[in-house]
Amino acid sequence: MEFVISEATRSELPDVFKLVKALADYENAPEAVTSTILMYQAAFDAKQIFIDVAKIDNKIIGFALYYLTFSTWKGKMMYLEDFFVEKEFRGNGIGSSLFDRFILKSKSLDCVLTKWQVLDWNKTAIDFYEARNARIQKEWWNCLIDL
Repeated sequence: MEFVISEATRSELPDVFKLVKALADYENAPEAVTSTILMYQAAFDAKQIFIDVAKIDNKIIGFALYYLTFSTWKGKMMYLEDFFVEKEFRGNGIGSSLFDRFILKSKSLDCVLTKWQVLDWNKTAIDFYEARNARIQKEWWNCLIDL
């Protein structure tokens, strides 16, 4: 299967946003998406987020969205907020290519750490990350306050 990985353009944000909603459906949380395309455009324009897309025949079928942050214990790090490939295209190296690009971008910006979350029931994703020598931390709990 022939695919292309590239940086997203502003005009591709609506397609990325559709995939974000597909990811929420996959995670059984469609109602959790309360962000808007305007929020994505503002963050993209302000260079607060990086987005890489995977395309087949110019159709976006996967993406990785990440951003720079800072660990008080480790230093500069990159956070992978979302990473998704449409179901029918999985198993063809697309996810690996998106993830590898995320790691390379992190290294190119002198990050010392990358971080992300994975749902405890998503065995396929956990296996994917562990195959890449990721450490899955189970002792830390997420804390959130909706504003």
